Amino acid sequence: MVKNKLQEQQIAALKSNDGPKLEVLRYILSQVQNKEIEKQSELTDEEVIQTIKKIGKELKESLESAQKAGRQDLIEKHRRELEIVSIYLPKELSDEQLETEVKKLAEENKSVAQQNPKALIGICMKALQGKADPGRILEMIQKLELSV
Repeated sequence: MVKNKLQEQQIAALKSNDGPKLEVLRYILSQVQNKEIEKQSELTDEEVIQTIKKIGKELKESLESAQKAGRQDLIEKHRRELEIVSIYLPKELSDEQLETEVKKLAEENKSVAQQNPKALIGICMKALQGKADPGRILEMIQKLELSV
């Protein structure tokens, strides 16, 4: 289970005095625990991964804000945190793999796409959920001029 792995990593970080990693793992586990309290049951691995993705997205946004503000101290902090969080996320598809998947989905759903070109976006988002960032999926669809 992903949560157990995170807890084991937290203990290892504590033993090795890895402060930044420990801080990030504690934050992730606290967010997972908050979700479990909200749900009133344990989270599935998929839900834990969704929580980690959300944290990663928040860190990316914080990093962008820090870069716009020219805050070098925060830029470095958020970059380190983002590197640690990304360790626990499943690897996304490469651009080549994403292009192949989008083309395959477009071919399989050609009749639907001809009637409603924007329907292809929903089909691709659903099929590739968790495998690639929605923004990248949309960019690939536009790049291939399959809809919109």
